[in-house]
Amino acid sequence: MTVITREELEARERDCLAPYGMRSSESRGRVYPEDEHAYRTAYQRDRDRIIHTTAFRRLEYKTQVFVYSEGDHYRNRLTHSVEVAQIGRTLARALGCNEDLTEAICLAHDLGHPPFGHVGEQTLNQLMKNHGGYDHQRQTYRIITELERRYPDHPGLNLTYEVREGVVKHDTDYDLVDATDYGPEERGTLECQLANLADEIAYNTSDLDDGLRSGILHPAEVRELAIAKRILASLGAPGDADLTDSMLRHRFIRRLVGVEVSDTIQATQQNLEAAGVQTLDDLRRLPHNLANYSPEMQTLNAELKRFLFKKFYRHYRVVRMATKAERLLQALFGAYVAQPEQLPTETQQRVTEHPEGLHRVVCDYIAGMTDRYAVQEYKRLYDPEERA
Repeated sequence: MTVITREELEARERDCLAPYGMRSSESRGRVYPEDEHAYRTAYQRDRDRIIHTTAFRRLEYKTQVFVYSEGDHYRNRLTHSVEVAQIGRTLARALGCNEDLTEAICLAHDLGHPPFGHVGEQTLNQLMKNHGGYDHQRQTYRIITELERRYPDHPGLNLTYEVREGVVKHDTDYDLVDATDYGPEERGTLECQLANLADEIAYNTSDLDDGLRSGILHPAEVRELAIAKRILASLGAPGDADLTDSMLRHRFIRRLVGVEVSDTIQATQQNLEAAGVQTLDDLRRLPHNLANYSPEMQTLNAELKRFLFKKFYRHYRVVRMATKAERLLQALFGAYVAQPEQLPTETQQRVTEHPEGLHRVVCDYIAGMTDRYAVQEYKRLYDPEERA
């Protein structure tokens, strides 16, 4: 029996990846030098470090759209991240890219999300408007480079340059890109670009699924979408198909994911050929990303996004959840800032040590909370009958 070493894995990458694929042996490295592992490549180690973080585990009880109390079958930030990684690996494998690098970026991309989803981020950003603001992407970067403390001789996870770059260049409708220290004039690796598309495919399709499951989205309105008509026709389903039927809904969403992924692979390959990309350097020098949908799919997805925003994200049930979350986070922030002695001892110590002071430490503390813990903390602070 042959033991497969890191050197053998790196040799396989050199032999099997496309010319523009990122080889782990050619990484720009880590901030703090380390010995290589005997049996894992650099990107495999990065992926494993991300999975073992406290921030990653907490994603299980952080909102995607529905808070945890709405039910056990809706997506949360953890299941979303796993779905993104699965789609990302498929895209990377088909296009000859590094699956491990793609997966690491996908698994890390939402580590900085606070409790209660995008309303949590908007609320913290407003509360921090005079203290540097709050953005989940920058927070993700701070988590992997500073806030996670797992090594005695340096802060953060000491991830490779390409994973860190993938985090700061993560570019979707819900991300603000600031790649100041990571060659902002350079395109991200194709693995980075594919992670962006995997994220978008995952949240569009899963939000449509959760919206139908919850009863918020009306099946008749969904059937009017051009992308839905195309998918139902491909399934041989009638125009008035009942999307409240769970088996049909599963088939519908599964086919939708497959169509989106196949379109991305084909369109990206065409873009690579049209641009004449032969090496990673060729890719980095381009003025725009090559990973994308076909023009037709971009149009179909634009309609789907508008529909989800109007009919799902702005539905009164979702808005009510968001408004309660906003009030809760405002109350927590105000209480901690007014009387920092209510913070845990270790967090109080950070206030004197942190260069940005009290407000940033309080923001970090709240951002790290799960939905469930934030609710518990609110009760401890404001309910006289709740034990502190």
